[in-house]
Amino acid sequence: MFVCGRWREKIKVAFAYQQRASLVNVKLKWVKDRELDKVVAQERDLKPACLLVSIISSKPGQSVPSYVLSRQRRRLGLPEDLKLSTFMRRYPTLFHEFHVTGKGGSTPWFALTDEALKLHWEELDILEKNENEIVERLQKLLMITCDRTLPLQTIEQLKWDIGLPDDYESSLIPRFPKLFSLVQLPDDRTGLKLICYDANLAVSQLQKDAGPGEGLDPQNLAFPIGFPRGFGLKRKCMKWLEEWQTLPYTSPYGDASHLDPRTDVSEKRIVGVFHELLSLTIHKKTERKNFSNLRKPLCLPQKFTKVFERHPGIFYISLKRATQTVILREAYDHQRLICKHPLSDIRERFACMMKEGMLNRSRGLYKKFESGDEEKEDHLQMTGVSCDEFSGSDCASAFNLGYDIFSKSELDEATDSPC
Repeated sequence: MFVCGRWREKIKVAFAYQQRASLVNVKLKWVKDRELDKVVAQERDLKPACLLVSIISSKPGQSVPSYVLSRQRRRLGLPEDLKLSTFMRRYPTLFHEFHVTGKGGSTPWFALTDEALKLHWEELDILEKNENEIVERLQKLLMITCDRTLPLQTIEQLKWDIGLPDDYESSLIPRFPKLFSLVQLPDDRTGLKLICYDANLAVSQLQKDAGPGEGLDPQNLAFPIGFPRGFGLKRKCMKWLEEWQTLPYTSPYGDASHLDPRTDVSEKRIVGVFHELLSLTIHKKTERKNFSNLRKPLCLPQKFTKVFERHPGIFYISLKRATQTVILREAYDHQRLICKHPLSDIRERFACMMKEGMLNRSRGLYKKFESGDEEKEDHLQMTGVSCDEFSGSDCASAFNLGYDIFSKSELDEATDSPC
């Protein structure tokens, strides 16, 4: 028994050494998590819709012709085969369409409904009240990078997720000249540089959660892990995972230049970086493609996103909405986000408004305004537009919206997840 015990101890030491000296070749299977898939599915079209709300609200009169909005198509991330006007007609609870006749003919315009505008004002109020906390998120994002600098293009991909205002370049950055500076990068792009490094912010979420007693000891820091129902972990993989959790934890804000990228210790540091990045987001998730431009700024090795597949107990990759969304598992209890930011409540209310408009449209409720001028005028007044501004034909054309633009599966998906 004594010899056997010593032999086991030698194996354990050898295995730990291998993880420090090489990257152990272990593959864990991907298992669908229906609860987290529903979280992603429920936010279908939420980001582009909210961006459109911000764009329209910033224009004079809070109304914009469709051809002006089409110039923003790239940043909205809509499918190439989907017209912007068709997308906006999906959600009549947010966007009101009307037509203006000029020399070139009739031009479709879009304005915000009163409900959407009111909710957007609430959002702006929350951004103002939480400005310092949002600035700290941006500071920490830059502190993780090697040069404390990120291209604006990369921040643009992440700004929705970390809660930055849509116009943060003009509304936020100039007001903090002691923290941020716009710089010219070697590739001629514009970047945002952190001027002042705040050591008090250089504490990861994992360290905070661990507490002062053990949070600063890298030897005792392990990641919360959870697997969905039906996930069978082989004994070999379980053994590797237990040993991997005991490896030293390197803070994403610390120096990692001494780590060999071909080791499990380095991989644990990469996991820690993405754990922290997801912790900085409002919904503790983001699309995988948003990490694609972070390899060089974060000084990460090639194929760095493979950690998502190797650690399905920490991250979940949802394939919903024709993209890959990386979710931090520990942040959710089934479909419920455990720690909610005030912005997440606003976004949930936007999602509920969108769902309501989509369902009402499928039931033909918006067709009733085609029956008479009085009902049309009432609806226009409800959305802040006077029918007196248009002739009878133009007023009627304001309601010539497309129907039957949803498949049965899309409607069923919306019905299955009530607000």
